[in-house]
Amino acid sequence: MTFFIEILIGGLLAGVMYSLVAIGFVLIYKASGVFNFAQGSMVLCAALTFVTLTESGVNWWIALVVTLAIMVAIGMATERLVLRPLVNQPQITLFIATLGLSFIIEGLSQMFMGASVHELDLGILDVPVHVGPIQISQFDLVAAIAAAVLIAILSVLFSKTRIGISLRAIADDPQAALSVGIRLQELWRIVWGIAGVVALVAGLLWGARQGVQFALTFVVLKALPVLIIGGFTSIAGAIVGGLIVGAGDSLAEFYLSPLLGGSVSTWFAYVLAVGFLLVRPAGLFGDRPIERV
Repeated sequence: MTFFIEILIGGLLAGVMYSLVAIGFVLIYKASGVFNFAQGSMVLCAALTFVTLTESGVNWWIALVVTLAIMVAIGMATERLVLRPLVNQPQITLFIATLGLSFIIEGLSQMFMGASVHELDLGILDVPVHVGPIQISQFDLVAAIAAAVLIAILSVLFSKTRIGISLRAIADDPQAALSVGIRLQELWRIVWGIAGVVALVAGLLWGARQGVQFALTFVVLKALPVLIIGGFTSIAGAIVGGLIVGAGDSLAEFYLSPLLGGSVSTWFAYVLAVGFLLVRPAGLFGDRPIERV
């Protein structure tokens, strides 16, 4: 039972980090209805920029501030140069635009900063922390707490502030929101800038966990089941979906992999996602589409 609890807690801590990546998608989707496939490339760009600056001798905090400014600028520039010219275009057009943007960000990042694998040290030791008979990874615990703090801040921002109220109004009825004076383009800039901040935090945590490398972009693939399970329009759904995916992955890897003769962590989350699609297509907290006759 003790070992089961350790696996479960480790999976839940990883799930919080999955939720952080998924929230980047939720913010953009709630504000503009766009599935930002470039979020994974933004995570890679953030981690690669930060580690390149620190390896060049730049002070840790200065590198953090510079990287933060770059990621916010990338987010706002994406809104101005990619999203705004494509307003009122079909959803597939917007998706393809963010897909193309993903390759552009990846290519430019690796062209200017190299494609080598970098070690990112955040000063967090990966040693076991004992809570009674249970052992928890110190890095996973600190990373999950950092991700949870940012998630809590974003939850308050988008539920209690004017920005959050405007965002919900746009998600419910964009035309009505515009008619009462909500500045759609200004809100888009803010949300894309915040998405850049989320990408920075996710990039630092995942880069420290598995190294700064091209594979960081694949974190997006694990965020997709989180979004399907939790719902594309809900921050709470991203949190719950991340916890489900994280815990399910860890338990399935330990209990199912020996029975099936191979690792299941690469695909088990998608099995969960398909199951949720069959039962609840909109996700646990997603908005069900309303069809008017």
